[in-house]
Amino acid sequence: MLHCQPRPLITFSTHPSTVRYDALLTRQKNKNFKHQTFNIMKFKYFFLGIINAIAVFNASAQTRYSSNDGMLHVDLKKAIDIALDENPTVRVAEKEVELKVIADKEAWQALLPEIAVTGTLQHTLLAAEMKLGGNSFKMGKDNTNTVNVGASLNIPLFAPAVYQNMKLTKEDIKLAQEKCRGSKLELINQVTKAYYQALLAQDSYLVMKQSYETSKLNYDIVSERERVGKTSEYDKLSAEVQMRAMNSSMVAAENGQNLAMLQLKVLMGVTANIRLAIDDELENYEPQIVIPQILDQERQLIDNSVMRQFELNRNLLERSYKIAKASFLPTVSFTLAGQYQSLYNDNWELWNYDYVPSASFTINVSVPIYRASNWTRLKTVKLQMAELEDNRTNTLRNLNMAADSYRTNMMSSLAQVNSNSIAVAQAEKALSISNKRYEVGRGTILEVNQSQTALTQAQLTYNQSIYDYLINKSDFDYTLGKETYLK
Repeated sequence: MLHCQPRPLITFSTHPSTVRYDALLTRQKNKNFKHQTFNIMKFKYFFLGIINAIAVFNASAQTRYSSNDGMLHVDLKKAIDIALDENPTVRVAEKEVELKVIADKEAWQALLPEIAVTGTLQHTLLAAEMKLGGNSFKMGKDNTNTVNVGASLNIPLFAPAVYQNMKLTKEDIKLAQEKCRGSKLELINQVTKAYYQALLAQDSYLVMKQSYETSKLNYDIVSERERVGKTSEYDKLSAEVQMRAMNSSMVAAENGQNLAMLQLKVLMGVTANIRLAIDDELENYEPQIVIPQILDQERQLIDNSVMRQFELNRNLLERSYKIAKASFLPTVSFTLAGQYQSLYNDNWELWNYDYVPSASFTINVSVPIYRASNWTRLKTVKLQMAELEDNRTNTLRNLNMAADSYRTNMMSSLAQVNSNSIAVAQAEKALSISNKRYEVGRGTILEVNQSQTALTQAQLTYNQSIYDYLINKSDFDYTLGKETYLK
């Protein structure tokens, strides 16, 4: 019996050198693949490390202010302190002050000596040839090297523009510091108003929630009375309509509270995922509502940041004018120079050249006779000073008008708070009376609904009047430049 072996359809003859080449190629591919895989894994771990670092930073920033329950409990002072620490606007203003300090150092460093070292190597391919009176001679030698190594010291002895510029940078630092103060005061004003807005939204939500719970309780009572036949279906429907209306108002108030909290978070410089809890209410500020103090118009804005910046800008322009006048004065400087020189060497052994030393000093005196741009600059600075004075006068008037407006609004809100406080007490008493009348059958559900609506409106108006006073007081303090919460 014959056994047949399967025969391949195509056969290849493999040379030993071909086998070795294929093996090397395979190992190289595997090595490249492993190298690429290793690079991908390194990039992956590096990217994950960055994400984890950011997450840890955010978590640490959150836990730094959060309490044990995971909530960030704030009052007005704490909200302002967090904003001053975390808001990028303040950090930018503080860095601007640092830049001005560095510019001040650069100004006085212009009086320091300047030291420079120079070195040249010149290879002459073809020396210049001079012909004079039929005679010719070369100024050097062909294919030779000339080496020159020197050092110089330059000292300004009298530089009036530099002196004035040094004083200018001092004023510029003061201006940057005042701008930083103004940025902080503006941020404090914004955070304060956002905090009061969040308080108003929170208190409004609590009022609507309480009104909804009261209307729901009334509906349950009326529904039970209607079930046993002690009241009509109309009373039940009226109570249900009142309950549903209060529910819609409560949902709208809750949405307003969330938006107010989000705005406060943005100004505080914290992320939106941090949960805020305000342990405060507008009613706590009623004892602080007093008649604002009336000051002289010239004195009340002495601490206003904008007016301070006008004064500092005027000082800067006066200093710029003196700098422009200093450009007419002469400047004196002293220069000391020394050098080693070796001429016409026909080899490249630099260290074996024969060097010859030389030294000199120079006193430079530069006296400006005429430069048209100096006169133009003087006229420009004078016009800028006049323009600044006009802007200062106009701004002063507007700020005085704004301060008087805020003071008037505060006095109006003060009267409203006193009136609304009495209205809330009367509305609570009216609601209690209407409930008793309805319980004994002497009143209607319509009277109860009207009393409940009147109480809700009185409470909202009372909170609004306190809020109006606090908002105007915040703007009034900002206009006057008060540093109540400034660190």
